[in-house]
Amino acid sequence: MHRELGQPSLVEAWLPGKLGQNRRLERIAELVDWSRLEQLVAGIYAAPVGRPSYLPLLMVKGLLLQQWYNLSDPQLEEALGDRLSFRRFVGLGLQDDTPDHSTISRFRTALGEERSAQLFRELGQQLQARGMIVQQGTLLDATLVAAQVRRPSLAEGRGAKSPRDPDADWTYTRRGRQAHFGYKVHLGVDQQSGLIRQAVFTSAKVYESEVADRLVSGDEGAVYADRAYESQRRRRWLQAQGIKDRIMHRAHKHQRALPHWQQRRNALIDPIRKAVEKVFGTLKRSYGYRQVRYRGLARNAVEMWLKVMAYNLRRAERMAVSGG
Repeated sequence: MHRELGQPSLVEAWLPGKLGQNRRLERIAELVDWSRLEQLVAGIYAAPVGRPSYLPLLMVKGLLLQQWYNLSDPQLEEALGDRLSFRRFVGLGLQDDTPDHSTISRFRTALGEERSAQLFRELGQQLQARGMIVQQGTLLDATLVAAQVRRPSLAEGRGAKSPRDPDADWTYTRRGRQAHFGYKVHLGVDQQSGLIRQAVFTSAKVYESEVADRLVSGDEGAVYADRAYESQRRRRWLQAQGIKDRIMHRAHKHQRALPHWQQRRNALIDPIRKAVEKVFGTLKRSYGYRQVRYRGLARNAVEMWLKVMAYNLRRAERMAVSGG
């Protein structure tokens, strides 16, 4: 049984029209056919013990607000309680109770990685149907995100795991001189729009090339990527798919120095593929995504799907305002 929410009260009828207005949230609300997302989460029960359930779509919208405003569960509970624009966006009337932080946490767990990925894909299909995803090219790259737990000390040895988050792992850069403990977010980004088309969440130990094929949508005109993604098998596969290979070349044991044509090719590709770094910069600055919020691969994968979905909605809203 779900709660009956969002019914206008007598108090709301007397409120000034612009009170609690947030044009950005209103434009985002108008961008999406929410009924199609609602179908994907319809079976999730979100309620305090023994009480009627909150509508799952209301909870999904609340989790999106959490990403845009970088809120903890208690902070989201508080914001839903006192921000009229938030209540309007999720569908709460002034008289309605708000979900508490434990209900928010349980819903996110129940949402799970598979459903959150389905929500992201459904949104992507809607944005593509609106002509926002151009399919001219896909930019591939990955970024490191620190674990929520303290990283093991050097005294515990190279590659030591954390008992509090055994899924987090190490990666070493610059010939082992820099160490990172945590996770890695891999993205495939539409070249022209900057919208995220594909995403994969792994431990930091997973190399970019291991998941690269999952970031290719298959309908793009070209794939742009740095040297970490180079493999002859991948180049042949892209050619077979009719996708232009724009992956940079790298030196190897059979070719210590790149010939001039490969150096020139790399120089042409590099500024194009670097545009993906703007997406990571936005996720880290605006969404606080320098560190994961939870423990474990599964829970943090849900967070990633929510963040990339929130990013795409805000990016699409800006595009709609600017006309492209």
